[in-house]
Amino acid sequence: MATVSELKSAIKETLESRGAWAQLKAGIRAEVFSALEDQGKPRPPLSHENLLINELIREYLEFNKYRYTTSVLTA
Repeated sequence: MATVSELKSAIKETLESRGAWAQLKAGIRAEVFSALEDQGKPRPPLSHENLLINELIREYLEFNKYRYTTSVLTA
């Protein structure tokens, strides 16, 4: 019978091999940032220049396959 430590290790290895481990970490990170944001203050509206810059950064991240970073940025 496998120990709890061995079971945790096997699950982590399986999730890493499927690419799900990094996705889970990114999702948790995005939720933490969302929870830490001050929900009482509305964000100022983005200027057209800042919107364009944000979109360029997002495209760069997607082009380089930084999907998890992109998910945190868009959150």
